[in-house]
Amino acid sequence: MLFDYNNKNEKSIYDYAKKLEGMTFREVLDEYKDSMYKTYDDFHHLRTKVNDSPNISYLNKDPGYIYNPKAKGQLGGLLENCYFGYKPNSDPHADFFDVGVELKSTPIEKKNNGGYRAGERLSITNISFEEPVEDNFYKSHVWEKIKRILLIQYLRDKSIDRLDYMIEFVNLFTPPKEDLKIIIDDYNAINNKIKQGKAHELSEGDTMYLGACTKGATAKKSMRPQYYGDHEPAKKRNYCFKTAYMNFVLKNYILKNNVPYESIVKEKIDSTVQDYILKLINRHIGQTDEELCKEYNREYNNNKAQWKDLSFRMLGIKGNHAAELEKANIVVKTIRIEENGKNKESMSFAPFKAKELVNENWEDSTVYEYFEATQFLFVVFKKSGNRYKLKGAKLWHMPYHDLNKVVHEEWGQYQNIIKNGVKFEITNSDSGKMNIKNNLPGQKDTKIIHIRPHSQKAAYKLNNGVQIGNVERDADELPNGEWMTRQSFWLNREYVLKQLKDLL
Repeated sequence: MLFDYNNKNEKSIYDYAKKLEGMTFREVLDEYKDSMYKTYDDFHHLRTKVNDSPNISYLNKDPGYIYNPKAKGQLGGLLENCYFGYKPNSDPHADFFDVGVELKSTPIEKKNNGGYRAGERLSITNISFEEPVEDNFYKSHVWEKIKRILLIQYLRDKSIDRLDYMIEFVNLFTPPKEDLKIIIDDYNAINNKIKQGKAHELSEGDTMYLGACTKGATAKKSMRPQYYGDHEPAKKRNYCFKTAYMNFVLKNYILKNNVPYESIVKEKIDSTVQDYILKLINRHIGQTDEELCKEYNREYNNNKAQWKDLSFRMLGIKGNHAAELEKANIVVKTIRIEENGKNKESMSFAPFKAKELVNENWEDSTVYEYFEATQFLFVVFKKSGNRYKLKGAKLWHMPYHDLNKVVHEEWGQYQNIIKNGVKFEITNSDSGKMNIKNNLPGQKDTKIIHIRPHSQKAAYKLNNGVQIGNVERDADELPNGEWMTRQSFWLNREYVLKQLKDLL
């Protein structure tokens, strides 16, 4: 029966919530519509003691829950209203105040291999720009919201109506001790930036597990004056657990997959994890790649993987799956600088699908999400004679202006060209080989990002009948039905080099 739980008893709340597993949101809503009780108070305070029937004169006159399929966060509100019997609110205190339990619902998605991954970041509570920040983490609303979370995870399938999403897992979750230290460091880092009057420069990439995510339909609508500094308007933001952290929570604390993760931090440290990571690498500054191979008992063979492997070994791990890197979405990038001061390569990212790109909004786009939430650990070597010397390491994320001004404009330029139809020019070389050029801006035409082929082999299928290469394997379909070699975004070489100037 709906609302048949004690909101002042954690076990009662949990046992009642656990019944949601296997239900769809539609089933919850239908049960609510059929119920004579519309709130928790209806059920517990307005029933007669004699025959368990409602006292009609006092029964809540709520007309029923109205589902808006377009509203963000609607499914969480549905559970609050229709299953737990209280009105959705923005109260900074925990939802079940008497026991300190906060209700949070969040999507998960099924991977191609049948496993699960987190669908998005978990919003925690509003960051207020209208009052001083709370310096004491344990007195903050963040701690009140995360110290005991009733975490409800539902399976998102964008091909069906959201009401038909099924609730898969219901668990009580508290961040473990080893995570909490990093979460507190993140909280302090966010607040320090706010106190400097730089809330407008906040980014999820500033921190490890706890992020500052944007909130509001559009940037213009969500702007608020800052309390600190010159009161420059800043986007509304929420404290959140970043997507990478939620993915780790799902795999290791909910599913308990017991995946063997390495750890960079193997003992108690006094510094932040970020500083500790940099210290592990920077203690080797000045050593050559050959010397590092000898120190870490690795063959010196100059293959492409050698320098990245050395980066991991300096961190005391074997690969990219260290717990701290996974939870914080830190991507290790090893960069080699030649004697002339130039880096050999641009930096590539995952390929995109053109038909998806043209339908994206900027703040929901793959490019924005990636650079907003990702930190990079740049490990830099510079050529000296016939060896490469370690110049140092830095943690970097794309600055606010670069992402929200320059990259936004360049991304929009590519989106418009692809949406309106890529123009192809076909030429033949002296040897008779067919070459196909397009009108997408190249690296020389942009400041930060450019598009170029991700596949090693060219493949095209054009509306004029021209077809070359393995289209099914190496090409991507454009909105107008033509196919071109699969593309990805790249960071420009010169831009990457500018970010490393303090190491060179």
